[in-house]
Amino acid sequence: MNWLNRLQSIPFLQYLWRRSLYLQHQQPVQELQAMPPMQPFLALMAGDSSLEIVGDLSDTLLATPSFQQAVTVLQQDPAAAALIAERYMAPPHDLDALLRYPPDSLGHIYALHMKASGFRAEDLYIDIPIQSEASYLEARLSQTHDIWHLITGFSTNVVDEIRLQAFHLPQFPYPLAVALISSTLMSTLLFSPDELPTLLDAIQQGWNMGKTAKPLFAQKWEEHWDKPLATWRAELGITPLSNIPAASPVL
Repeated sequence: MNWLNRLQSIPFLQYLWRRSLYLQHQQPVQELQAMPPMQPFLALMAGDSSLEIVGDLSDTLLATPSFQQAVTVLQQDPAAAALIAERYMAPPHDLDALLRYPPDSLGHIYALHMKASGFRAEDLYIDIPIQSEASYLEARLSQTHDIWHLITGFSTNVVDEIRLQAFHLPQFPYPLAVALISSTLMSTLLFSPDELPTLLDAIQQGWNMGKTAKPLFAQKWEEHWDKPLATWRAELGITPLSNIPAASPVL
């Protein structure tokens, strides 16, 4: 568990474990590990941002009241409430078929993006059993995660991923977004403090864009693959930040 060794070497965290979190216990690190959400959170802090770790964190958060609160907030929007009640999930995305859409369409651009990245949306949600409103919310967000990247114009580098997580929060209090932002902030504070201003700017930019945009969650993107990406953005009130480099393709 290399991430644990890395964290244990930091004096600040040694002090935090010893004095603030578990003052009455003899084995603070082991007890911290025993808390289900903390192990993947600490791994993220130490720099392990693999899909497996993010998935583990998401799984542990699903049972928390915070996830139900996110559902409750979304249900205040009639369109989102209807989607949750229906538990709408689109069929798996056929990237080869989507490439036959017009070059400026969401479907075509999405297919190019996914083929360039080597990922499939199914890899993110196929193992999420939809057994509750909270698990449905996580499955649908996972299915559409890369669509949100394209709509907002955020690439898939670390800073833009945090921009996207911050974009979620004024739209609804997504627990995984809170966890990813906070773990990245702590990781940056401890290991790359010179990057803090850039990260804080990204959080502010994502938040502001999410606050002014129309709700993204309730969109049935897959039923309108042919709609131009620019039209989607105009309808949703999103103007991509021109100073953000695109990972693939240039949008």
